[in-house]
Parts: sequence; structure tokens; C-alpha cells
Amino acid sequence: MKALVVSDDINFLKQACTLVNGKAEYDAVYVGEGRVSGVGASTLYTVKKGTPYDAVADGILEIMGNYDIIVAGSTEFGREVAGYIAGKTGYYAATEIFSLEFSNGKAKTKRFFYGGKTVIEEESDAKVFTVAPGVIEAKEFESKPEEKDLPIKPSKVRVNKVVPKNAGGVRLEDAKIIVSVGRGIGSKENISKIEPLVNAVKGELAGSRPVCMDYGWLSEDRQVGLSGKKVSPKLYIALGISGQIQHIAGMRNSKTVIAINKDKNAPIFQECDYGIVGDIFAIVPKIVEELKK
Repeated sequence: MKALVVSDDINFLKQACTLVNGKAEYDAVYVGEGRVSGVGASTLYTVKKGTPYDAVADGILEIMGNYDIIVAGSTEFGREVAGYIAGKTGYYAATEIFSLEFSNGKAKTKRFFYGGKTVIEEESDAKVFTVAPGVIEAKEFESKPEEKDLPIKPSKVRVNKVVPKNAGGVRLEDAKIIVSVGRGIGSKENISKIEPLVNAVKGELAGSRPVCMDYGWLSEDRQVGLSGKKVSPKLYIALGISGQIQHIAGMRNSKTVIAINKDKNAPIFQECDYGIVGDIFAIVPKIVEELKK
């Protein structure tokens, strides 16, 4: 089996290559700038940044006879390319997967379902896949791929005007320090007890899915997780967060993780660098007091 792995984001390209590695021979397509290494591909096709998705997808269709499956990192661009190819070929597409195996000619995939609250396992004839971002730890592979240009045709898309989306005032993706709360804090009113720590470390306040989406204790744009924002701060402080995989998917690229939770068996302790088992509202004031000294 031979796969073609595609992304316009180098990290997602490596994550998708990591998923495919060992299951199929593969080449890669990178749409962007800069040198690419460590993806483990035999051939690396490069495409200029900003090339429209349909032009890239048509280029992939030109060489698709060489491949059995297409695997795209699930960025906006990757989803457009995968959808275009699935539509043109009629191939079934399995989307947002984080596990991929093959048996008896069938693809066996896993993906989150019901907003990340459960995992669905599927067996299908899918030949096009998109890989959910942040759920696979990218590996570095030693290889020196042959570099080629992907054949690019003129795009059928003409951009008349670009209107930037109003992203609001929170850019968790750029935050160096994040203090994130889970439903373990108990209530919306208790967030005010966390804010002194946020101010002391000069960080941004964030929350898990239940806090932001189910209970509305924080706004939607502060959600970290599979269905929220993917962050990579130098320091991530998790307060009252159990550490379900849906949340870990959004913060696993954090450099240092500190977790405080009264449940010593909480999964977050398997992901953190420093863990404290205890009452958040007894521990946080002491930390703030020390930081002020």
C-alpha cells in the first residue's frame, strides 16, 4: 500500500506522517515555505504557500494513480483538499480520525464522536482520510526524500475580497502562560478565586469543554481541547481538570504542565510535569502569596 500525505502545516504534516508510518509506504505534499525534514517520506512534493486548494487537489489527482490512499492533516486547507478529491473520485472519506489500521482491504479508523464525548470505531472502504490535529504526537524520522514540484493547474477559484474574521480579544494560541480551569472548580463564581493566580503569572484564563460549552462559566473562545483551541504555551496550569483525551489534545504541546486536582487518580497526572493532589482553593492562594514575594 502506498499513501500520499498532505498538509499546509508542517506540524500537522508530521502528525499525519506519524500515523501512516509503518502501515504504508508514503510520499508527502507540503504547501508552504521553509525546509521540510523529518517526515520520513520517500518523495516530498512542495507547493508554494498560498496556492488555492483546488489547484493543489487537481495536482494530486494528476499523480493519484501512484497511490492507494490520501491522508490530509485536518487544517481548513487540508479538509478542502480532501473534500475536493473525495468529490472528484467518489472515494469515501473518513474524517477527523486519530487511529488508522488496515485489515483485509478495509480501513479501520477511530474518531471522536458526540463533540468528543465518545469514540467511534469504523470499518470502511475509505481511501481519503483527514487526521484530527493535536491527537498524535509527531515523530521525527530520518530520511532524505527526493524533492519534486507538484504539478499545479490554474485555479478555478477567484478571490475578490478577503474580510478578516472578528476573532475577539482572546488569542490563547499566542499565550505564553495559560491558567486553565475544569469543572473541578465547582461553579462560575469560583473563577474569581482563580483570577489572582492568572494575574500573578501574567497569563491567560482558559477552560475545558464543560466549563466553556456545557456550563458557560467561560466564553467559547477560551476553550482548550479537541473542539476548542490548540495551544502550546511555555507553562500550562490545569486546575480541577480531569485530563480527558479531548482536553489533552488541545494542550499536549505545552512545554511545562502543572496540575492541581483533589482526585489523585485523575488522568491529568499522567500528562503533567508537576502535580499537586489537594484542594485548589487552599493551594492557589499560597502559590499567589509566594509569587508576590
